[in-house]
Amino acid sequence: MRQAIRLACLFALSSAAPSIFAQADPMQKGADLLNRATGHKVVMRFEERTRWEEKYGVKFGDGTNEQDMLSRLRIGMQYQPVSWLTLSALGQDARAPFYGKPASSSLRDSMDLEEAWMGIASEHTRLNFSFGRRMLNYGETRVIGSPQWSNTSRTYDYGRLEYASKKMMLAALMVSPEKVQPDDFNNPNLGNRFWGAYMVFPKLWRGMSVDAYALRHSQNKIGGWSGAGTLGTNSFGARFYGPLPEKFTYSLEFIGQGGHMGVKDQRAFAWFAAVERPVTMGRFPVSLSAEYKGASGSDYGASASGTFDQLTPANHDKFGHMDLFGWQNLKTFKSLEKVKLTRALTFNVMYTDEYLYSATDALYASSGSSQAVDHTGIAGTHVGQELDGFATYKWGRHTFLAGVGHFFRGGFVQTTTPGINPRYFYVAQQYTLK
Repeated sequence: MRQAIRLACLFALSSAAPSIFAQADPMQKGADLLNRATGHKVVMRFEERTRWEEKYGVKFGDGTNEQDMLSRLRIGMQYQPVSWLTLSALGQDARAPFYGKPASSSLRDSMDLEEAWMGIASEHTRLNFSFGRRMLNYGETRVIGSPQWSNTSRTYDYGRLEYASKKMMLAALMVSPEKVQPDDFNNPNLGNRFWGAYMVFPKLWRGMSVDAYALRHSQNKIGGWSGAGTLGTNSFGARFYGPLPEKFTYSLEFIGQGGHMGVKDQRAFAWFAAVERPVTMGRFPVSLSAEYKGASGSDYGASASGTFDQLTPANHDKFGHMDLFGWQNLKTFKSLEKVKLTRALTFNVMYTDEYLYSATDALYASSGSSQAVDHTGIAGTHVGQELDGFATYKWGRHTFLAGVGHFFRGGFVQTTTPGINPRYFYVAQQYTLK
């Protein structure tokens, strides 16, 4: 035990000033020593990320230009004293040191509890139960996810009972996205919650896998609902994915939605279809992918709501690298080309083209808030096109990133938000213990 304490102190000291130029990473070495000294029962977790970004016109009229330095530090530990019990905790400190005015909850959250969960697994069955606070991702994170690009990310207070085998995974879960309080402790707030079942059936037929889920989203005024009544939507969805001939892979997802959106009945849907294939251009491996997706919207004055409730997705890169839009009242074509220039360096080119599903419904942000609307429909449906280029370079446990993006306005944006011309630039570095 004394040896473990000494090694823990060594790890803390080494983490204070990591050297990327050293032949051996002192932080990783200290974490590995602690893991071995405790009989592989303790795993240290550490991440440090810094990003400088410049945004021009990306908020459609609300604080349109920003230059921000963002920093995020995570440190935690996972402890497994016996085979059937896991304890995990992770602290996170997210800052925007030169922001000036009080930063929003997406940029700043002084040291808080990002994760604190307990997992209990039966040694005699395939059942396991976990609860607490945790970052969660399901499927391709289009319905439930923790977006890591956000400086504060998203975490959930949750409970989950799961049965897992080689043929299936069945989970009953309740999750509530944590509401960030930048200068206070993030207390549980179950006024905004999702509960239901999520099932995974791998390789059912010719390599095809299926995810199926039924989720209830309930939200009241305590949980952030600001309209009349409350929100209560029921989402029934399925995702199909697997290999195709000639090295292609595919992914399809369909979601139907009922319930109520405030005082109106909810009748909405969403879907996407994607294909991907690796090729070689010269001596460089290249991954080519394309997808088309849609989410329904409401016609102005209709007696029922048709605007899809996107739940809590991780939308980063789903609608362009600038994270301008969400999966609501939108039809999007997206292509992505990844060129692996070296083992460490990858360059990406992303293109998106977006149209409103309903001309009289709003254009929604990634968070789900309305950005612009023309109830007459005269502005049309073409939102615009986005072109992004970004690169990643990996050196040991360090990742260096840089990217640029430009949004080309369509008729709808030109008419409803004149003068807006979104552009984006960033450079970043991240260190993560493995």
